[in-house]
Amino acid sequence: MKKIVFLLAVCISFFVSSQTFIQAYQNRVNQVSQVNINSGLQEFVSLGTKTTGSTANNNAFNWLKNKYLSFGYSISQISENPFSAGSLSSKNLIITKTGTVYPNTFVIVCAHYDTVNGVGANDNGSGTIALLEMARIMKDIPTEYSIKFIHFSGEEQGLYGSQHYVNQVVNATVPKMDIRLVFNIDQVGGRAGQTHNTIVCERDTNNFPSTNNAASHQATSELMSCVALYSPLQTTLSNAYSSDYMPFQNNNEVITGFYEYQGELNPAPHTSADIVANMDPVYLFNVTKAALGALQHFAKASSSLSLSETQIEELSVSFYPNPAKDQFEILFGKKKPGNFRLTLTDLSGRQILNIENEEIIDVSYLQNGVYLATVTADQKKLVNKIIVQK
Repeated sequence: MKKIVFLLAVCISFFVSSQTFIQAYQNRVNQVSQVNINSGLQEFVSLGTKTTGSTANNNAFNWLKNKYLSFGYSISQISENPFSAGSLSSKNLIITKTGTVYPNTFVIVCAHYDTVNGVGANDNGSGTIALLEMARIMKDIPTEYSIKFIHFSGEEQGLYGSQHYVNQVVNATVPKMDIRLVFNIDQVGGRAGQTHNTIVCERDTNNFPSTNNAASHQATSELMSCVALYSPLQTTLSNAYSSDYMPFQNNNEVITGFYEYQGELNPAPHTSADIVANMDPVYLFNVTKAALGALQHFAKASSSLSLSETQIEELSVSFYPNPAKDQFEILFGKKKPGNFRLTLTDLSGRQILNIENEEIIDVSYLQNGVYLATVTADQKKLVNKIIVQK
């Protein structure tokens, strides 16, 4: 967890690289589930204060491992990386998804699961749940580069788990592990009652070493572009510090990361008040969408839908026109459901509309902005953003 953040507000158009929207990426992003995020957070906090070396910390490790098994990951894809720091003993959990073109080059996406002085809903249940949801959706998606989903422990005591992993795994691999990028997600749950529309994107500004800085700046530029393409969030730029990407940075790897925006910063980390009620799960939902879009970009996920994905997409939803001025129409794909429900919320999570079986939606009374429209049908929930612009 990072106690203080210094932001450098930068015009996004300067940093954003020329990336194109990929519909298949958006289709997968649309599978991010608010229900899964909410239930995952509740399960995470129910495990208690997960201080490194504690029984609760070990229980959290086993809970995470079982989550991946329930997603269908095999035992051969899951590895444990035990470490000790003084009297503390814990484990990092690593899940490896092998790439189709560059199986020995890795995109690492990571978050720590240990907590101090509380259950850690935001710090870092938020990053933990984002990783789980991304891994669930990406399980059977071909990617050119291999992906490692890593849950580190020992972060709060001094980056012990990630430093051990760099020393004993990354540098001990022969030849040394080839890392394309490290994408760290730490404290992205926001603050209850705030309007959340911005995520901090972090890049390397350290001088020791400085040879990885330019590549980190480029990766973070691409990250900002992915946020704009695949989520309703805006971005701002800051420096990387004091989280699990730092041992990688010191090892001359390329890093980037997500952190919640200072104007929406949750005041509760490292206290008993770091509970779900004091954060914004809708913000985490949007951050997870942005992260999944970026992960697909960095790992070069397939731009074509598989047969199983196509079957999922038989219930697909889009809105026209989008942006909308006075009204928009719900357009269904191959399969129009007999009954459906539309709920419309603003970015703070406030429900604006809840109606059944209406395809023409009046938005003339709404203020300009981005809204989340959830269509529920056939026991599925599909979420898209709708922009009101008059």
